[in-house]
This record gives sequence, C-alpha cells and structure tokens, in this order.
Amino acid sequence: MSAKMSKSTVAIIAAVSAGTGAAVTAAIMNSSSSKPSTTVARPPSVAQQPQASPPASIAPIVAVPVAVPSGGAAPPTITPAGATGPINPSGVFEYGFPGPIADVSNRPSLVSSYDRRLRNPHWVVEHITPESLALRNGDRKHSSFLEDPIVPQKFRGLLSDYYRSGFDRGHQVPAADCKWSQQAMDDTFYLTNMCPQVGEGFNRDYWAHLEDFCRRLAGAKYPSVRIVTGPLYLPRQDPQDKKWYVKYEMIGTPPSIAVPTHFYKVIFAEDGKKGGSVAVGAFVLPNARIPNETPLESFEVPIEAVERASGLEFATKLSSSRRKRLCADTSCSIMVREYADRQKAFRKK
Repeated sequence: MSAKMSKSTVAIIAAVSAGTGAAVTAAIMNSSSSKPSTTVARPPSVAQQPQASPPASIAPIVAVPVAVPSGGAAPPTITPAGATGPINPSGVFEYGFPGPIADVSNRPSLVSSYDRRLRNPHWVVEHITPESLALRNGDRKHSSFLEDPIVPQKFRGLLSDYYRSGFDRGHQVPAADCKWSQQAMDDTFYLTNMCPQVGEGFNRDYWAHLEDFCRRLAGAKYPSVRIVTGPLYLPRQDPQDKKWYVKYEMIGTPPSIAVPTHFYKVIFAEDGKKGGSVAVGAFVLPNARIPNETPLESFEVPIEAVERASGLEFATKLSSSRRKRLCADTSCSIMVREYADRQKAFRKK
C-alpha cells in the first residue's frame, strides 16, 4: 500500500459529491505515490455536540441514542403528519428502541464516542496547551489497559480480544498528551480510546511521530490545540472485477473488534484570541507500515474528505473567515525520534 498522495488527487476529493467521497478518498490513499454515572439523553444536534469540560471535574457519561431515546425512557410517539391508518409501526418501541446507540464518555482528559458494532470509537477529542504539556504528574508505568465499564458487556471491547492478535492497542488520545495528572493519563488506557493498530512501522513509529507533531504545535503561536482522532473503514477497488469493497480484519474470539483500514486526525490550532483565527488540518493515514521519510503533507486531505468518509462533521460552526490551512500557516513535518519509554511499555504487553 502506497503512503503517498499527490496534490491533484486532493483537489479531486474536494470536488466529488458526498455519495462518492468515501470511495475516492480510499482510492487516493491506496493508489497514489473512577466510574461516573450513566444516563440516557436525547441525541445532540450538530450544534450541540458534547464539549470537553474543564479538567477539574468529571462530567457525566452519557449513552446517546442516534435517533430517539431508549434504555428505559418512554418510547417516542411517532405519528405520520396528517395520517391515520390500520397500522402503527412505532408501536414496537413499547418493547424497546433498537438504536443505534453511541456511548459518549466525558472524562477529564478526553471526550469519546464509542461504536458498539465495530467496538472502536467513532471519535475521541482532546485539548492540549503548553501548560498541560509542561506538567509531569502522571506516569504511564502506573497505568493499565482497562475494559470500559460504561459500555454494556455484550458490546464491550475486551482485553482478551487483543491477545495474540498481532495488533497493538493503539491510543487515539495518546498517553503522552495527558501527563498533567495520573487520572488524566489513566483515562487514556480505557479500550474505548483504543483501536487495533499495526505496531512496527505505524503505532510505534509514524503514528507516534504524528502525535509528537501535534504536541509541538502547542506553543507561542498556537496556545490551544484541539484534536479529533478516529478510525476509518475505506473501500478498495478489486483489481480483478474493478468493483469497490470494504474489507477489514476482525480480532477476538469470537471475532469482535474491527481492524480499521485507516485513521484520521483533524487538528484545530487556535491563536488564543476570542473569535481569532484557527488553523485547521486534516490527515488520513493507512493502518500500515509507513516509512519515516514519507512527508506528513502526503497525508493531508480536505476536512470534507474526512467528513464524507466517516459520516461525521467537525467544523460546521467555524466560519470560513476564521479558518486557515494548517500546513500553509506552519510547517507540517514530523521529527523522527527514538521513543525508548514507548518501546518499553509495549514490551510489557
């Protein structure tokens, strides 16, 4: 799988329709050179997506139905406008609402939305600042990987699912971003913040360098950096019949956790001024070995490409007048470093 992407193909993504965006994105990536209480709430609108709370407190963890309330709430009354007839399809909701459900967890160091079907997060949100990165009150040697008790047992990713799978338990919000408290670091070790990732050449290498790039953004120019990270399952074209297929491995016994084909990061680097400019960058990387010499800008895509491929929206309230392109505003490049403490941690698995 090639890790490079030409600028001309980036323009193609920006122009394609929503119906073909995911397929084109895939073609480009593949062919070019302490337990809180649980409640049930109505789904937030795009403008009401959950926001990270201040680190001083833990907000409730919410199970969010995508369409209408469930899990003990009164079934919705759905009556077609101006229609009466011999049937009532919504009567089945008296027995329970089928979903889908997104388990939204709001913890001090991150906010995440969990996909019960694929047993990976839809997205995980973090916020880093020079001040948060300067603190050294947490140490990963005191943290342990944990199954997340907020997710019902039958939908939960299990530690045993990763055993001898050949994949790392890949952080979406990295532990290294959350050294400001031991609790903050511990929160990053829940499996709801993990996805199966290729180890050598990706999670322990290029992906780690991308995480380091995000930390290096947090400085005098960008005193506040917000990052959304998550998995993608992109189609690939079969070389024989030329049709497009979504294909990914499953791990666990029985097979339970999907192995993403790609991962995205959407970065909002803020200038710190109220109503100020925000440098926005979006990157899509294959879940595969990537040579360290590959330029980071090879993986830059329009934010709309990530939205089309994921079914999510990231910046509907950010006006175009405030936006800048991150890689035009600063140098988008990785620094290859030896992550000795990272390697020691992986050897303990």
